[in-house]
Amino acid sequence: MSLETQKPAQPVPDRRPGPVRLHRPLLFVAAVTAAGFLFTLAGLVADDRTLGGAPVWLKPMKFTLSFGIYAITLAWLLPRFRKGRRVAWWAGTALAAALLAELGAISFQAARGHYSHFNTMTPVDAQVIQVMTVGVLALYLGNLILIVVLLLRDHALEPELRWAFRFGLLIAFAGMVEGFFMNVPTAAQKAAAQAGQPTLIGAHTVGVPDGGPGLPVTGWSTIGGDLRIPHFLAMHALQLLPLVALALRALSRRRPALGATATRVRLVLVAAGGYAGIVALTTWQAYRAQPLFRPDATTLAALAALVVLVAAAALIVVSAGRSADRRI
Repeated sequence: MSLETQKPAQPVPDRRPGPVRLHRPLLFVAAVTAAGFLFTLAGLVADDRTLGGAPVWLKPMKFTLSFGIYAITLAWLLPRFRKGRRVAWWAGTALAAALLAELGAISFQAARGHYSHFNTMTPVDAQVIQVMTVGVLALYLGNLILIVVLLLRDHALEPELRWAFRFGLLIAFAGMVEGFFMNVPTAAQKAAAQAGQPTLIGAHTVGVPDGGPGLPVTGWSTIGGDLRIPHFLAMHALQLLPLVALALRALSRRRPALGATATRVRLVLVAAGGYAGIVALTTWQAYRAQPLFRPDATTLAALAALVVLVAAAALIVVSAGRSADRRI
C-alpha cells in the first residue's frame, strides 16, 4: 500500500477527568458573604447603636463570616460526588437559598436595631422569624440529604478525607439541632407571655439573662453558660476535620507510621470522636451555667479524661500501623 493511500492514525482520546468546578449557587453565597463581611465591618465603625450590650452589626458580621466558610466548603465538596450529582446540586442550591434568607433576615433586623433571633414582639419581627424558621428547616433538610443519600454512598474522595467530611457533616447537623433548643422559652419569658407582656422567646445563655458581659468578638458569656459555644464548634467540624485529614496526608510523606491509608482513616475517626466529645462537653458545661473559661473541677476532670482517651486511642492506632509495617 502506498503512503498516499494510508489512512492517518486516529488520535487517542484524552480520558483524563477535567477540572472539577465549584458549585455556583454556593459560590455566589460565598461572594455575597465576603461583600457582606466588609459591609458589616463598615457598620461597626460608622454605626454606634447597640443591642443587648453589643454593636448592632456585630452579629451580622459573625454570621457572614461563618456562612461564607460553610458555603465555600460545600461549593468545593459537592461537585466531587460521583453518585447522585443532581441530588447534590439541588441540595446545595437549597442550602444556598437558605443561607441567603437567614443572612438577609439577620441583616434586616440589625439595620432596624431589632433582635433577629427569639423576637416576635411586633408583626414585622414575627414575619422575620417565620422566614428564618423556613431557612433553618431547609438547612436541616439539605444537610440530612447530603449525609444519608450522598456521603454514606459516595466513594469519590480519598478514604481519610471522605470520613472527615462524613463526620464533619454529622457533627454540623448535631450543631444545627442544638440551635433548636435555644428557642425554648425561659421561665421568666413564659411568665411574661402568660401575663400578655411582649417578650423574647428563647435564649442562648443559661443561668443569666442574655446580653451580659461576654468575650471579645464572640460575645460568649463570661458569667454564665452559653449554648452558642457548642453550636459554633459543631457547625465548623465540617472544616476542621477535613483539615486534620489533609494534615495527616501531608505528614505521611515524612512519617512512615502514617503511610498506610487505614492508619490515617483510623486517626481521622479518633479525631472525630474527640471533636464530638468536645461538643458534648461544652454543651454539658453550658447547661450547668458555667462560663467557658471558668469550669469547675468536674468539668476539668471530664476534659482530662477525654484528652487521655483520645491520646491513648491515637497512640494505639499509630503503634498498630508501625507493627504492621514491621511484619511486612
